[in-house]
Amino acid sequence: MLIKKTYGIDLGSSTIKVYSFLRNKTYLEKNMIASKGRRIIAVGNEAYDMFEKSPVDIVVNSPMAFGMIANLELQEIALYSMMKKIDKFLGIGSDIFFSVPLDMTAVEKRAYYHVANGHWLRKNRVYMVEAPIADALALGITLEDNPGSMVVNIGAQSTQFSIITDGKIIISKKIPIGGRQMNEAICSEIRKRYSLQIGTRTGKRLKLAMGRLNDQKKDARKVVGIDSISGLPREEIISGYVVNAGIMNCVNEIAAEMKTFLERTPPQIAYHISREGIYLTGGSTRLPYIDNYLASYTGFSFRLSQLYETSSVGGLEKIIRNRELEKWAQPVKQRKL
Repeated sequence: MLIKKTYGIDLGSSTIKVYSFLRNKTYLEKNMIASKGRRIIAVGNEAYDMFEKSPVDIVVNSPMAFGMIANLELQEIALYSMMKKIDKFLGIGSDIFFSVPLDMTAVEKRAYYHVANGHWLRKNRVYMVEAPIADALALGITLEDNPGSMVVNIGAQSTQFSIITDGKIIISKKIPIGGRQMNEAICSEIRKRYSLQIGTRTGKRLKLAMGRLNDQKKDARKVVGIDSISGLPREEIISGYVVNAGIMNCVNEIAAEMKTFLERTPPQIAYHISREGIYLTGGSTRLPYIDNYLASYTGFSFRLSQLYETSSVGGLEKIIRNRELEKWAQPVKQRKL
């Protein structure tokens, strides 16, 4: 007898998050695929281990770009590979809840449907939940009779500002700045100051180790990179000041966009947001003191979530486990041509 299974899935640009109702557990794996021509070499965490270390003929990248599906076929392979690790015997006709971006076109919605009903995953019922709604549910925000709440999600490749009032997203804006751009900015800053080329994985490690924004703690790390002039490997001591300078370029852009967004918000809603505080979530909010830095820039207080990148899938879990919340999930059916 086939068991009906239910999953909540957040296809992130950096990490796939899957909640299994049957196992009552959330699983995370890197959303990366390594391929050589048409042949798949590695998927998930194994592919990420090859990132920036693979030969020229092996391509390692993510099938997502700026929160949207960029390569449908590869995304289906990545999702199927991960779900196969969770449940070896995938039930046909599962219920799959996707956390999706706002304002998607019909083509983009069809892409999510095909990911769940393609070559490997079939006969699944697909439901879509807008990502800011999923974040709000995970953060404990009351959606109905809500005079106004603001949710900011700083992800791997994009940042989303959303204002929710009475269960609806009335204003929203997405900008193409996230954790990956911070990593690249750190690499650019080191290349400019030290004439040393490092990979984005090294940039990420420096960000997590020394990125502090408001904290002026003196810190340094030794890294190995390629000398821009000689082309030979070279060791260098990187100052925390240089790392923070790279990060601040991106964080200042996010803060400036956020301030403009708040200035265009209706006064009565902005007043309630100022009293309640802005909810801050997303994987890139692991950066220490980012909430204090944004508060000093915008003049608003922030409520930093400890869910980080799992906030959207946490909201899907609440919808799956509570039938009263299923009204926030929209069923998607494939149109017959």
